[in-house]
Amino acid sequence: MRVLIVSTSELKGGAAVAAHRLTEALINNGVKARMLVMEKQSDDVYVSDCHHWLLDEWHFLWERVVIWAANGFSRRNLFKVSIANTGVDITRLREFREADIIHLHWVNQGFLSLRTLQLVLESGKPVVWTMHDMWPMTAICHHAYECERYQTACHSCPLLRRPGPDDLAARTFARKQRLLAGRKLTFVAVSQWLADRARRSALIGDKPIAVVPNAISLGRFAMIDRTDARSTLHLQARYIVVFGAARIDDDIKGVPYLIEALRRLVATGFAKPGELHMLFFGGIKDEGVLRQVPVGYTYYGYVNDLHQLSLIYSAANAVVSSSLYETFGQTLIEAQACGCTPVAFGGSGQADIISHRVNGYLADRLSAESLADGLRWALTADVSRATLRKNVMTHYTGSVVAQKYVRLYNQLP
Repeated sequence: MRVLIVSTSELKGGAAVAAHRLTEALINNGVKARMLVMEKQSDDVYVSDCHHWLLDEWHFLWERVVIWAANGFSRRNLFKVSIANTGVDITRLREFREADIIHLHWVNQGFLSLRTLQLVLESGKPVVWTMHDMWPMTAICHHAYECERYQTACHSCPLLRRPGPDDLAARTFARKQRLLAGRKLTFVAVSQWLADRARRSALIGDKPIAVVPNAISLGRFAMIDRTDARSTLHLQARYIVVFGAARIDDDIKGVPYLIEALRRLVATGFAKPGELHMLFFGGIKDEGVLRQVPVGYTYYGYVNDLHQLSLIYSAANAVVSSSLYETFGQTLIEAQACGCTPVAFGGSGQADIISHRVNGYLADRLSAESLADGLRWALTADVSRATLRKNVMTHYTGSVVAQKYVRLYNQLP
């Protein structure tokens, strides 16, 4: 069995990291897997790229220009939508020809177009598509928020400046319908929440949809003694909470809810000044957002060193996700592997990871007060660090996830 994992990037972004970890897990479990990307970041021999700088830049920019023009030359939500109007024909590549199964992941931003996706589907090879966001089931958006038009036919898109019955979303939805009509392919959702939405989609609701979580390598996320971790990082607060994201100040990450929850903890006297400290990692456009945090904090920027990340997680009592939606919640399982208790809003993919008040806390969705209650619980509850790590070992290790995919591959028509 030769599997080709297809992803825009190798390691940039949560979806790319998940695809890379899956490739490695499949190889470690006896599958002849390779990864094909547009952007390669490592020296791993099982990763191939089809990078052509000028062509890649052209594909990326042309898609954005078309969206910008269709949106009345407004930058509003320019990077919250994709139309896949241009991309690379991977069917001509040796890696594609040699593969028995094509496994798509996140393929936007100029990598695969709807036309090249059609060539993939017409190749006769079995195709699996793991969804890391909602784009495969909608017209143009990566997250539909409260919009449910994708359940019938996308149009009058709230992310466009000039929504209407024949807007960019409507036209792209029609193209996707023609692309997918009568095609045999299997979709995979990384959480039950995402699968439930996919099954209601007018685009893919009639296709097979499985649920397989993202994988983690326990060998790369160590549970370090908390005192030692804090000493190494020069942290002394009684309570430490960690928050990480590819881009911290992205609207969907819900940082204002976190800030308000922290204000509530301070106002109620839960912790004396200096007793509560926040750790942040990831990208950020406006560091002014962090200056609104009402407690002491440390910002680490991007953290690519997994030992450093293990230290950060191990030093913290709790990890918090204030995201409006998460299709899965990668930082939550990483933190649990390091013995850190997770807190997140319920109502999306985090609910697959957290058993409420057992191995974490599911706050009422979009309630800063409930999020504060969750942090208070996580910082004082007697949750065994070893139990948290064992939960990850049981459900999310590479071997567990790889075997689920192997069974899925073997059932493909």
